[in-house]
Amino acid sequence: MLKELNQVMDYIDEHLTDDLSLEIISEYAGVSDYHFRKIFFYLSGMTLNEYIKNRKLSEANKDLLKGEKVTDVAYKFGYQSLDGFTRAFKKWSGFLPSDVTKTGVSKSFPKLSFIITVKGGISMEFRIEEKPAFNLVGVSKRVPMQFEGVNNEILKLAMSITKEQKEEMHSLQNMEPCEIVNASYDADADFLKEEGELTHLIGVLTTENNISEHLDIVHVEPCTWAVFPNEGPFPSTLQETMAKVYSEWLPSSNYEVINVPTFSFTKMDEKLKDYAYSEVWIPVKKK
Repeated sequence: MLKELNQVMDYIDEHLTDDLSLEIISEYAGVSDYHFRKIFFYLSGMTLNEYIKNRKLSEANKDLLKGEKVTDVAYKFGYQSLDGFTRAFKKWSGFLPSDVTKTGVSKSFPKLSFIITVKGGISMEFRIEEKPAFNLVGVSKRVPMQFEGVNNEILKLAMSITKEQKEEMHSLQNMEPCEIVNASYDADADFLKEEGELTHLIGVLTTENNISEHLDIVHVEPCTWAVFPNEGPFPSTLQETMAKVYSEWLPSSNYEVINVPTFSFTKMDEKLKDYAYSEVWIPVKKK
C-alpha cells in the first residue's frame, strides 16, 4: 500500500492541471474512493481535496514567480474566474497573486511522500468475522464530530434512553456481540474532519424486523468485519485504536474499509476508574 500511495502522489502531481476528480484518483489507486480518502486522511492529517488544492496553488505560485500572467495561471489550474483564483490564493498564502509577480513573495507546499515508521514495535490484535444481514436497533441523535475526549452529547443521548426502550432493546438482542453498542454514521464531513455532525446510535444487533416506533433502525447488509479488541484508559485507548486501524493496520493489510456503520462496545472495569475493555468493529472487504 505504501508504494501505491507514493505512486498516487506522483500521479496527482503529473495531472494538477487536469480535471482531477477523486473518483479518477481512487480508480488509479485500485481501491474504492471511500477507502482511499479515509486512509489518506489518517496518514496525512488532511483531506485529499485539501491536498490537491494546496499542491495546485503551490505550483501556481512557481508559475507566477516565472512571470506568467495571473489570468493564464488561474485558468491553467482549473479556476473558472480570476476572482475565484485570487480569493483562493489569498486565503492560502496570505497575499495576492499579483504580489508574487511584483515583489517575489512566495509560499510553497511540497509533494507528500509516505515512508514507513515503526512505532514501539507493538502489534495490533485483531480477528476477522463474517456476519449475515442484521439491524442496528436503538436510540440515535445527531451529535458534534469529536475525535478525542468524552463527547458530552453522546452522554446526554445515553441518559435519554427510557426504561421501556432499554427493555425492548434487551428483548431484541440476538447476535454477537451481545452487548450495547455505539454506532456512528452519516457524518457531515464523511469522518474526515473534526467538524460538523454525525448520527450516533446506542443500541443492539438483531435479526428481528418487528421493531416498535420507539426505536431507530439501521439495516446492515452481510459483510466482513475486522474486530480490534483493546483494553486501557477510557475513552483514549478506544480512540487511539480507531486511529491506528486507519493509519497503520489498513494500509498494510489486504482489506479496504467499506461504507457501512462502524460500531464498538465498551465494558467498564468495576475496580479501576475510567478503565475498560472495548472492541472496535470495522466493515471491510478483500482487496
